Amino acid sequence: MATVNFMYRSTKETANLHLRLLYRFDNADFVFGANTKYEVSKNYWNENHVPDKKTKKIKGTKEVDIINKRLEVNNELNKIENHILRAFNSVNPDEINKEWLQTQIDYYYNPPQQIEKLPTELIKYLLHYIEVKRTEVTESTIKKCNVIKQLLTRYQNHYKKTLLITDIDAGFKTHFENYCLSNDYAPNTIARTIRFIKTICKHAKSNGLETSYQLDNIKVKYSKIESIYLTEKELKAIEEKTDLVDHLDNARDWLLISCYTGQRVSDFMRFTKNMIRYEKNKKDVLVPLIEFTQKKTGKEMTVPLSQKVIAILDKRNGEFPRAISDQKYNDYIKDVCREAKITQKVKGSRIAETEPESGIFRKETGTFEKCDLVTSHIGRRSFASNNYGTIPTSFLIYVTGHSTEAMFLNYIGKSNKDIAMELTNYF
Repeated sequence: MATVNFMYRSTKETANLHLRLLYRFDNADFVFGANTKYEVSKNYWNENHVPDKKTKKIKGTKEVDIINKRLEVNNELNKIENHILRAFNSVNPDEINKEWLQTQIDYYYNPPQQIEKLPTELIKYLLHYIEVKRTEVTESTIKKCNVIKQLLTRYQNHYKKTLLITDIDAGFKTHFENYCLSNDYAPNTIARTIRFIKTICKHAKSNGLETSYQLDNIKVKYSKIESIYLTEKELKAIEEKTDLVDHLDNARDWLLISCYTGQRVSDFMRFTKNMIRYEKNKKDVLVPLIEFTQKKTGKEMTVPLSQKVIAILDKRNGEFPRAISDQKYNDYIKDVCREAKITQKVKGSRIAETEPESGIFRKETGTFEKCDLVTSHIGRRSFASNNYGTIPTSFLIYVTGHSTEAMFLNYIGKSNKDIAMELTNYF
């Protein structure tokens, strides 16, 4: 639940009030501030709108003009507060930042003009949402939007019904879940899709469109998945495999680089020697750093390169391995791990064709040889898992790019029991 406070933060005798938005999300507290255009005097604010520390109530007065002024100010601040809270409730909290808050305040004074009538059909509004967000998100996000659009289209065609934004309620959630399960979609895929549909509806609500009164009560639950990563022993086995053919040797080196830098394939596959620079650390030793911009987040990164990565570059005359497509990389590293005898049976999930030559692929869960579960994502997870408890978590989160520690711990599959056992090392 969000709270809005107003503050007088100027040294001038009259100034615009400062607004603070406070809320809790994903076990973390957030506070963002921005300036309103409502001006009051410093003396008036201190006398009439600063709560008494004991009673937390506004000081009273019998003067008629002051009473009228207080009514005027309180009325305006209530309008601003309600405007901000409505906007807050129409988006996901992880979309909120200082710029978002200032924009909402600006909208209060200058509401955006709706040039065209917005669609009330869910898929048509989804297309509108994609166009609005196209310059704000990555191509991979746009691709995910289109995948969900195709799923919704199949759902509509199957039941011969056009979904409206107002149709997204508890009944839709149950019906849609059953449809997806009957078509072999994984539970977490269904949960993510419903969460995204809810985001679309909240975006529509923020633009003044009607939504179901049940929308806020739609909740999704993610299933726990096995965290597959390469242990330090397995990485050593991969490093020591010397008789690989050229394309597998190339993929092996990329796999090791990903496991020792903790980056996504969309980032590390773009690494070049020109991104590396050297800086002196506190011990006055030159250390190699690689600088790049994360493709998914747009975040500017500076990550130290371990000696194991430098050894790979030395092997290749200072160059990174040849860049290859994501699909080839995913195929080749499975072969690399098989060659390194990483074939023990483990629980996990993989993408598989529902029927031979059907062209329909779904995620299946079961027990498989570990090498068959290796994908490009394993490098980032291996880096996080192998270094957890050795490198401070705040540093690991910086490298992996997770928003919160809770998300990071869930990512590496740490349960409450695991964390408790880690704590015993400090008692």
